[in-house]
Amino acid sequence: MRHLTVARALTGALILQVALGGFLVWGDLTSSNFSLPRFGPSAPRLSQPVEPGDQRRTFAPNRDLPPLSPLRDPGKLPNRLTLTQGDGATWRLEGTIAEGDAERIISALDEAPSLDTLILQSPGGSVPDALAIGRHVRQMGLETRMLEGEFCYSACPYLLASGTTRDIAEGASVGVHQHYFGESTILPAFVAVEQIQRGQGEVMEYLEEMGIDPMVLRPALATPADQIYILLPEELTRYNFVTEES
Repeated sequence: MRHLTVARALTGALILQVALGGFLVWGDLTSSNFSLPRFGPSAPRLSQPVEPGDQRRTFAPNRDLPPLSPLRDPGKLPNRLTLTQGDGATWRLEGTIAEGDAERIISALDEAPSLDTLILQSPGGSVPDALAIGRHVRQMGLETRMLEGEFCYSACPYLLASGTTRDIAEGASVGVHQHYFGESTILPAFVAVEQIQRGQGEVMEYLEEMGIDPMVLRPALATPADQIYILLPEELTRYNFVTEES
């Protein structure tokens, strides 16, 4: 049954990528300033409550994140992913995941004394760096946690997934959407589609490694990069983000 579910996810991803490829080819032939068309009304802002079936919100990390956190205003989050010691063996990993952060953060994790739990808060960023850090976190056997009122969006859920146990407080916000892959956004259509396919394949492999249901990519692939799909508590459980305490 699980293989069938993963196969459906792969089929859905492929259909979306083929459609995207068609748009890109058409754009290559018609205009150098081509951008994908947008359909339907724009999503509400992040500050508006989320309900089942109404889970997409506008997403611009530099200006649209409301002050959800009781501990830190999102506007004051570090511009680069930062590891800071909290209470005892619990440390905070927060800020934007910038390209090249993996090597720096992995070194910081290795040097951190008495580390067993990471509290996460991030608007996301570089997917390859998030996957590299996540694999190292899993290798270290660390737990991941989210606090009430804090957020983990875009590439951040891959860090959340890396915990050997994952504790998500009620009122914490976890969101997914489409990602950009590749160093340049001005690419021939066949190159862009190839990068998207390779990137999505790496993400699916990573999710399987971490014990997360790859079907979480279904709402992610259907949500544009300038929006975020907020996962409901029941979805966090369904996709295995929430682990049962032993």
